[in-house]
Amino acid sequence: MRARIYQPAKTAMSSGQAKTRTWILDFAPDSPRSVDPLMGWTSSEDTQSQVRLRFDSKDAAVAYAREHGIDAQVFEPKKRKPNIRPRGYAENFAVDRRSAWTH
Repeated sequence: MRARIYQPAKTAMSSGQAKTRTWILDFAPDSPRSVDPLMGWTSSEDTQSQVRLRFDSKDAAVAYAREHGIDAQVFEPKKRKPNIRPRGYAENFAVDRRSAWTH
């Protein structure tokens, strides 16, 4: 069995970091998907491709894969530098402002 271990990226619809701290083990599909000629549905005989395991750390995911004989490939996340301005939004409510705040 082949699998990949990765840390998911944040969704494009939010700026938060929720669900990006866990590590995921996804199994690679062993057989191609087929299209049902009558209904047009896509199906597969491989049930492992539906399994997604979540772990708190990369080490736990790698240890699980090693213990169960899973050939796992680890993908390291590409970290971005946080865009935090000093006194960003809090500057609107500062009491030690040098000049009067007006619209």
